[in-house]
Amino acid sequence: MSAESVARVEALVRRQDEWRLSQTLNLIASENVLSRRARALMSSDFNHRYAEGHPGARYYQGTRYIDEVEAEVRDRVGNLFGCARAEVRTISGTNANDVLFCTVLREGEPAVVNPLPVGGHISHQAMGGLGKYTRQIHTFPRRPDGYRIDVDKSKDLLKEIKPKLVVFGKSLFLFPEPVRELAPVAHEVGATVAYDGAHVLGLIAGRQFQDPLAEGADIMTGSTHKTFPGPQRGLLLSNMTEEEWKPFDKKAFPGSLSNHHLMTLPPLLVTLLEFETFGREYAAQVVRNAPALGQALQKQGFDVECADLGYTASHQIAVNVTKFGGGGKASEVLAQNDIIVNRNQLPFDPPKKVNNPSGLRLGVQEMTRFGMKEPEMEETARLMRACLIENKSVSQEVNRFRSRFVDVRYCFD
Repeated sequence: MSAESVARVEALVRRQDEWRLSQTLNLIASENVLSRRARALMSSDFNHRYAEGHPGARYYQGTRYIDEVEAEVRDRVGNLFGCARAEVRTISGTNANDVLFCTVLREGEPAVVNPLPVGGHISHQAMGGLGKYTRQIHTFPRRPDGYRIDVDKSKDLLKEIKPKLVVFGKSLFLFPEPVRELAPVAHEVGATVAYDGAHVLGLIAGRQFQDPLAEGADIMTGSTHKTFPGPQRGLLLSNMTEEEWKPFDKKAFPGSLSNHHLMTLPPLLVTLLEFETFGREYAAQVVRNAPALGQALQKQGFDVECADLGYTASHQIAVNVTKFGGGGKASEVLAQNDIIVNRNQLPFDPPKKVNNPSGLRLGVQEMTRFGMKEPEMEETARLMRACLIENKSVSQEVNRFRSRFVDVRYCFD
């Protein structure tokens, strides 16, 4: 029975691989895929080992090759983002945010963030990681479109509450944040300015979005598996002095980490090498595909948010699907037809409208890595229309369409 149970697990993994990697249109904005060569390195002896501390100063022996890989990851991350400090040991973007929060804040000190309904990440909220350190969480005032920060009102807010921490960045992230405009005011009142670049890290690295550190952010956190197409890990990046950086280093280890999932370090290094060669081309195609999908969906009869602003400047678009029963229902219908999206609150949804919000959040970064370009965005929009507006079953058509795009591009395979 045990051997049969193991075989069942192996079969489930094979079915997942076949379904998601060759049959579905994946438009989840927080996912991406590894290249074949990067993925192959996930199954190595790195899975079995510990490496607490920094390369060359470990608390365990037997890490000579792990040290070499991790040190190169750190160096290449620093070079890619042009920063003096790079913490590469955190295992997710939320873990990196936790290191940030517990380093900067003392209990009860105020922070300013983007609110959840306009795309603020859950880790920035009272219910998430930030809430462990303070309940004094204020939100940026918004412009009438709901997606962009009102700079003048935010300047007034910063001067009034004098926050200890200001966090830019979101999970529904269509447009750059006004870091350059607000960072000087935040610094005047004594705040640390942070930028959560989890979703747009690959666009930043590919020089297709803003450069938060150059614009005044003190520290940037990020995830390495969204628009940056690596394994699931987290980063903290900064141009702080070595002395300023020491508290962050200590809060990472031993404050928030012991061992740090070493099996994902070699795939991250391979992805960094790929990105150095192909990253700008890839990121540029991503930011062409996203507005192309927005425009195509609008033509097909969907209510795409921010049409007057060009839909998006990132990898994401937001679609209001209230007339199709809401985001919960629409995402389920699409999934039944092998189009994978996630429901999402839109800026004017009630705060508790989470199970069936008004919107869908779509991301083009994974399908771009499989080689899709603007014409395929039009075909994707047509299939979504057939599914949600014409009430047709399109799974077989989706499968045939996807079968043309099964090889990962922008890599050395």
